[in-house]
Amino acid sequence: MTALTMPARPEEGARLRPVPWRRMTWVTWRQHRIALAGVAALLGAWALYLWLGGLQIHHAYAAGACRPASSIACGEIITQFNYSYGDTALHTAGLLHVVPALIGAFSGAPVLARELETGTFRYTWTQGFGRWRWALAKLVPLAIAVAAAAGVFSLLFSWYYQPFFADGQKTPFAPEVFDLRGVGFAAWTLADFAIGALAGMLIRRAVPAIAATLAACAALALATGLHLRQHYMAPLLTSNPDLPGSAWIMTQWWTRDGKFAFYGFPSNSLLMQLCPNAGPYKPTREAITQCLVQHGYTQWTSYQPGSRFWSFQWVEGGWLLALSLLLIAATVWLVRRRAA
Repeated sequence: MTALTMPARPEEGARLRPVPWRRMTWVTWRQHRIALAGVAALLGAWALYLWLGGLQIHHAYAAGACRPASSIACGEIITQFNYSYGDTALHTAGLLHVVPALIGAFSGAPVLARELETGTFRYTWTQGFGRWRWALAKLVPLAIAVAAAAGVFSLLFSWYYQPFFADGQKTPFAPEVFDLRGVGFAAWTLADFAIGALAGMLIRRAVPAIAATLAACAALALATGLHLRQHYMAPLLTSNPDLPGSAWIMTQWWTRDGKFAFYGFPSNSLLMQLCPNAGPYKPTREAITQCLVQHGYTQWTSYQPGSRFWSFQWVEGGWLLALSLLLIAATVWLVRRRAA
């Protein structure tokens, strides 16, 4: 073995000095600036669209504003406004739901997976980084950056959608907008990024990790919207049929003489028996309700008031933050135990 091929052996007791955190953060920026630029471009393009569309929506709403909002004339104006702009805003919100998952998949999954797949992490560990410091220096700055960008973006979306909530015609708990406002959007972006980082560590290949991240993020979002969110706080119960439009109605049922009768609306046979003259071929909801009340039925509603919006936001943001920290901690632990 010649001097050129002999591996370098440090002197007895010699150790590499740890690289300062500032230098490690700079290396992370250099390695992942393209991914961060992609996040900035994605959110920037959406921000420009929301700004231009929001100006048009706010101008149209201000031009058609009238008082009192409960009058028939104002009701027709609000209906026309929702007809003109409501579908576009709804489709925009639907498309924005995939943004956190895309950020998690294409920014979070490759962070560790790419270096583990190519083997370049071994060289990094010989430069005084260390395993857990290497993982933290990669994950924490990127997680903070994407969460902060998402938080700023959610403020713009809240402004864009504000006219649809102004007169209480839309509930802030609507699944198409709830997790795009408040702290929800930033929390979901952070959680999806952490899911991507863990998937990259477990799979160690960038492309399969991206696919796994998209699937996991979609599953978590569906489970939360369909099953978990409604249990954050106990719903209120009322027999008052005049609930504000901002209320999130959970369940409605009817009772008669203090006993349960049926959920929702009566069957066609019962409706024809009790309310043959409730209205035209398709009687209105108000006509059916009035008819049932006249026959001794009482409608009960389980609901969440619109005033609980921020309580729900902080509950969801809190457990998503805890989940993100847990996933990042698990990723760092796996790097120490399994990455070699």
